[in-house]
Amino acid sequence: MEIIRYASLKTMPWPNGGGVSRQLAAAPATDGGFDWRISIAEVAKAGPFSPMPGMDRIITVIDGELIALTVDGAEQALEKFRPFRFSGDSETSAALPTGTLKDLNLITRRSAFKGYAAIIELSKKRPHPVFADQFAVLLQGAATVSPAAVSVVDAGASSAAPVTSAESLGKFDTVVGSEDAPEISGRGFLAILSIDPVG
Repeated sequence: MEIIRYASLKTMPWPNGGGVSRQLAAAPATDGGFDWRISIAEVAKAGPFSPMPGMDRIITVIDGELIALTVDGAEQALEKFRPFRFSGDSETSAALPTGTLKDLNLITRRSAFKGYAAIIELSKKRPHPVFADQFAVLLQGAATVSPAAVSVVDAGASSAAPVTSAESLGKFDTVVGSEDAPEISGRGFLAILSIDPVG
């Protein structure tokens, strides 16, 4: 099992100067792009989205109050912790009526993968498993992940370091699901992102 530490991720400025992104995980495609990608964006300015033909997108506000998307002329007001799916083929722009924010993004190549996003409330009594092809992002609160055999991914380290006990999660840390389904427990809110092959 792996934990992706948010604090260790590099920021990538947007070409239009409207914000920065931190990539959590991605699957490279043969054309040099990607088949799916998960990232957290810090959005500082209103403006248009880059077109992504052939892709499906799910966006979730995770810090801040509201983003107003206009997708092919129809406005959608997205509140915190409410995932919204739209096509990367659509003409899309964003307004920030309540100021800057962070959002969680899942983008999948339509011909190869289908993405899903759900926000759940954590419980100390009933740990939540994270299965293979899932990513769990701690959005709010305090949580730990078990079982004891954990490897922590740190951008500054040359390799993953084994951990022999339950590991605490910080805000926006991500647990990578696996066949042994590590379990997360605590108090707060968790985003569960699932990526399923098409067909």
